[in-house]
Amino acid sequence: MAKEINDSNLAEVLGQDQLVVIDFWAEWCGPCRLVGPIIEELATQYEGKAVIGKVDVDSNPEASQKYGIRNIPTILFIKNGEVVDKQVGAAPKAMLEEKINQHLS
Repeated sequence: MAKEINDSNLAEVLGQDQLVVIDFWAEWCGPCRLVGPIIEELATQYEGKAVIGKVDVDSNPEASQKYGIRNIPTILFIKNGEVVDKQVGAAPKAMLEEKINQHLS
């Protein structure tokens, strides 16, 4: 299951040694609802290899502002505290897997 990331636990999540994949989304966003189940699948698939979580932009303005999130869904790939890749807009699972695998090595 994807980790619920919020303004208060963001620093803790980013402090981990693993790749962190964050889906910035909102309940009212149609494309976000398409990506949501894919994020859940990836969280299970990469358990122990990467931290995969979700930030509700409406409830967590600080996290959204920190990364300059203007469009959703936006998925950030963060390694050692640095954004190493991002995907803006809905994307197929295969594309997200490719990005994750690229940054796991």
